[in-house]
Amino acid sequence: MPRSLRIAGAWTAVLALALTGCGSSSDGGGGTSPKAKAAASAPDRVEPLKSRPEPALPATVTSADGKKVTVEDTSRIVPLTGSLSEIVFTLGLGKNVVARDITATFEQAKKLPVVTRAHDVSAESVLSLKPTVVLADTSTGPAEAIGQIRDAGIPLVVFDPAKGLDDVAPRIEAVAKTLGVEKSGDELKSRTQERIAKARKSIPASARTEKPRVAFLYLRGSASVYLLGGRESGASSLLEAAGAVDAGKESGLKKDFTAITSEALAKAAPDAILVMSKGLESVDGVDGLLKIPGVAETPAGLDRRIVSIDDGVLLNYGPRTDQVLKSLVEQLYGSAK
Repeated sequence: MPRSLRIAGAWTAVLALALTGCGSSSDGGGGTSPKAKAAASAPDRVEPLKSRPEPALPATVTSADGKKVTVEDTSRIVPLTGSLSEIVFTLGLGKNVVARDITATFEQAKKLPVVTRAHDVSAESVLSLKPTVVLADTSTGPAEAIGQIRDAGIPLVVFDPAKGLDDVAPRIEAVAKTLGVEKSGDELKSRTQERIAKARKSIPASARTEKPRVAFLYLRGSASVYLLGGRESGASSLLEAAGAVDAGKESGLKKDFTAITSEALAKAAPDAILVMSKGLESVDGVDGLLKIPGVAETPAGLDRRIVSIDDGVLLNYGPRTDQVLKSLVEQLYGSAK
C-alpha cells in the first residue's frame, strides 16, 4: 500500500476513535481556558452557500483510484467521510444526502443514518438506501465493501484526502465537479479562500519573530491511548498557517503519531498543546492532561497553555477551516498584538 494511503488511513482511524470512544467523567477538570471552552461549545454547523446549486448532469470524472465514473443523478448522495459530507452540505446539496459517516458530526447531518465508521463501511447498509452516487476517500474501506457497491452499479467516486491548506480548493473543486455543480464549487472555493486569508491576517505581529512551538496530542483516556503528532499527523499545515511551529515535526518525528514519552515531549518542548475537545474531556480536562508523564514539565504544561478544537472539524481542511484557524489563533495569542 502506498505510504500516503497508510497515513490517510491511520488518521481516519484515529479520528473515528476520537468520536466513538472518548468518554468523560467530568466537565473537563476546570482547567481549560475560557476561550477554549467557548470554542468547544460553539454550535457545530456548516454554512451552505446562499445561491441554489444547479447540477449539470451527467458528469464524468476520473476517480482517485483511476476509474472513470459517470454521475447521472445526485438525488440520493452517500458521502463516506465526514469531510466529504461537509463539502456536499456546504455546496447546498445537503437535502440530497441520505446517510453519513460517524465523523459527520455537524448539526445538519446528525439525524442521518450512520453507514460507515472509518474502515468499517457496511455495503449492505449503503445499498439499502438506494444511493444514486457514493463519495469515498482513498482511505475508505474495506476494499470488498467498495467493490460490492460498485458491482451493484452505483457510481462511486474516490477522492484523495486533504492533508493541508493547499488541498482545500482542489478538493472542493473535485467534489463539485463530480456532482455537476462546478459553478457552486467556484463560489465555495472563493469564499473559503477569502475567509482563510482573513483568519491569517489576525495573527499578531509578535508571532513573526517569536513563533510558538505547538505539539498536537491525540488523547483517548478511556483506552489509555496518548499520542504525539509528527510530520504526517495532518496538523503541520494548520499550525504553520497560524504562525506557529509544529513541535513534533520540528523535533524530528517523521511518522503520523508516536506514543507520548517524557523524552519525546522534552525534545518537542512545546509552548502550547493542541488537542481535540473530546480527547481533552476523556482525560478529565487540563488537570488530567497534566498527569500524563512529561506533559506538566513542558513549557505548555507549566503555563497550562492548552488549545482545544472540536474533533469533527479540526483537520477536515474544507469549508470550515477558516473557523478552525481563527479559533487556533485566538486561543494561541489571546489579545497579543
